[in-house]
Amino acid sequence: MPRSDDALARITGRVTPPSVPVDGRGDWSASEKALGTRLPEDYKRLVETYGRGDFWGALCLRTPFGQGNPVRLAADLLDDYGPLRDDFPEDYPYPLFPEPGGLLAWAVTESAAHVCWLTEGPPETWPVVIWSRDDDYERFDCGAGAFLDGLTSRSIASELLHHDTGLAPWFDPAVELDHVYVRLTEGPRPYPERLRILRDALTPTSDRGGYEHEGARQDHFAVDGRDWLLTYETAYGHQLRAAFPPGESAEARRAVLAAVERMGCQVVSARTVHGTSSWAAEGPAEPR
Repeated sequence: MPRSDDALARITGRVTPPSVPVDGRGDWSASEKALGTRLPEDYKRLVETYGRGDFWGALCLRTPFGQGNPVRLAADLLDDYGPLRDDFPEDYPYPLFPEPGGLLAWAVTESAAHVCWLTEGPPETWPVVIWSRDDDYERFDCGAGAFLDGLTSRSIASELLHHDTGLAPWFDPAVELDHVYVRLTEGPRPYPERLRILRDALTPTSDRGGYEHEGARQDHFAVDGRDWLLTYETAYGHQLRAAFPPGESAEARRAVLAAVERMGCQVVSARTVHGTSSWAAEGPAEPR
């Protein structure tokens, strides 16, 4: 078995791929012709398996497919940064693709860093270079598949990628989600017990990190096997933020309001901040 397939098998063993990869399928030959270069096979397998989306809060794969893809794989670094390089050449130690041996970005991060190949030699030998907004660079002498294998196994560490290595790695596909904010009364139970009841009601769930400062808390988690992301918090008032595919609004509403009832809280208001879902029609959940 090729080594790239070994890496992909290890990644999928840790990080469940989506059932339908977003912008993950298309004509590779046409994409390579448009770019003017052949692409590494391990990257192609990653795209076909995961598609566009977020790995572990660390990076989002760029793919060459999909109408309206906001992170489409393209040879755009030279156009974007070439004029700046003319003024500050010391900040650009590498050429920019399609210059020979130039950087070609195959992923982006939430902090707008570019995760690139250094396109020297055959594509299967291209190393990974991370280029931050502060013009800091890290080089890893492996390809995209081996890099993600090392990242998700914690055998590769980066100071330029921001993610919580104490959490199990995950992948969130880049699907459209509705976002609803549900304001709650406090109820009789303390916050940790309310959080436990909430997660038990929606089990199985996975941690996505949290925050605590001067008694205010945020706890992020995902519902396993669903594209549901939730934040329970007191940092900005006592509320539950729920994100879910629009077609699952009714199901998400029932599940969340049933959990709120078990927590012993009442719904003060439910406000859609992104999307079309409305949870206000049936009124608040009553405390037990």
